Amino acid sequence: MIKELVEVIARALVDNPDEVTVNQVDHDDEITIELRVAPGDMGRVIGRQGRIAKAIRAVVKAASAKIDKRVTVEIVE
Repeated sequence: MIKELVEVIARALVDNPDEVTVNQVDHDDEITIELRVAPGDMGRVIGRQGRIAKAIRAVVKAASAKIDKRVTVEIVE
């Protein structure tokens, strides 16, 4: 659910949506979402002063309230 949400948001932001990959790593009480985009799209996903990345993390935090697990989003190069 959360993985698909991050993927939809990222694909809407970038120029190369086919190069967006999202991996979900489950731990005991935490989920890590790893977002990878094309190098040219990295700035679009992060945004000026990290505003887009913060917004993505805020949406994910709100969505994760239903599953009672801590969810972190990492933008991986």
